[in-house]
Amino acid sequence: MLKRTPLYESHKKLGGKMIDFGGWEMPIQYTSIIEEHTATREKAGLFDVSHMGEILLKGRSAKETLNRLVTNDIFLLTPKKAAYTFLTTEKGGVVDDILVYMINDDEFLLVVNASNTDKDYAWLKEKAAEFAAGLEVINCSSDYVQIAIQGPFAQTILKKLAKFDLDQIKFFSFDYVELCGEKVILSRTGYTGEDGFEVLCSPSRAEEIWSSLLEAGKNEGIKPVGLGARDTLRFESALPLYGHELGYDISPIEAGLKFFVKLNKDDYLGKSILKNQVERGTERLLAGIEIIERGIPRDGYRIEKGGEDVGYITSGAYSPTFKKGLAMALLKTDIVQPGNELDVVIRDKKVKAKIVKLPFYNKKTKVNT
Repeated sequence: MLKRTPLYESHKKLGGKMIDFGGWEMPIQYTSIIEEHTATREKAGLFDVSHMGEILLKGRSAKETLNRLVTNDIFLLTPKKAAYTFLTTEKGGVVDDILVYMINDDEFLLVVNASNTDKDYAWLKEKAAEFAAGLEVINCSSDYVQIAIQGPFAQTILKKLAKFDLDQIKFFSFDYVELCGEKVILSRTGYTGEDGFEVLCSPSRAEEIWSSLLEAGKNEGIKPVGLGARDTLRFESALPLYGHELGYDISPIEAGLKFFVKLNKDDYLGKSILKNQVERGTERLLAGIEIIERGIPRDGYRIEKGGEDVGYITSGAYSPTFKKGLAMALLKTDIVQPGNELDVVIRDKKVKAKIVKLPFYNKKTKVNT
């Protein structure tokens, strides 16, 4: 029995093509992936991301305990700020990549990947019990619906409904905003590479907020967007997907995410391993790949150079923005140099490709960098 978000009926009415996504019945698209992708890049897109999990850490030792479990420095946060970080294992692998909302010194809300919610909850309860007494770890996922509005006109549309000066919410900040008569958590975060916001609201008001945002954005060309375009948008912006660019066997350093790994803070799980990787380097590194010949790179395809296996694709797709095949790949570090040519093995055929810089897309330049 697939799980459904409170917006399931709204998706059906809008013509959403529903699929099984990690045990959730979610829309892969409404019209087409390319159309929804382009709308988000040029105008605005509305996403149901209610399958994501929410876990609350609460107690006098919440800040200290959380700081021992993640790679970023939680002590740099202040109330109403958010941080992207990793839950790591003792070996430096990634349990999950998460978003941390600091409510106050004793209360933190973690937004975790949908397929990892139960695993993360169990992990956090186990580790929190080891490090502190009296700390509450609460899986509150059923209390929230999460809606993302992304794109150049996201703020313009939200301004029509929100009783709040949205300019006050800076990147990776949040506040409590009245939206359609309900107090919601509104953060300036997202997973598309565009400016935008994510709304955490109650399930009972989700359909009203969803419909109101679509109505408010009609003149700006807003479109509901499925998981297909959500993936191509994040991929063009080189945003990692757990299980592809990150995992138990792929560290944040290998994934090129050293910025979120703080080595000048107190000890945390896997710190010594990650410190060693930063100082000595890693045998493999995430890189961008551009297909030169005809072909679409897909996850798991092998990459060769001079007939030798040098890595594999972690995420690959046809890029709607650049109209070519692009991929992210874990490659042997010594070949990761922009311009280096190699072969992607697509259905037993070698297709010419070259290494390019990440991210592929930057909203400031609007071009492949």
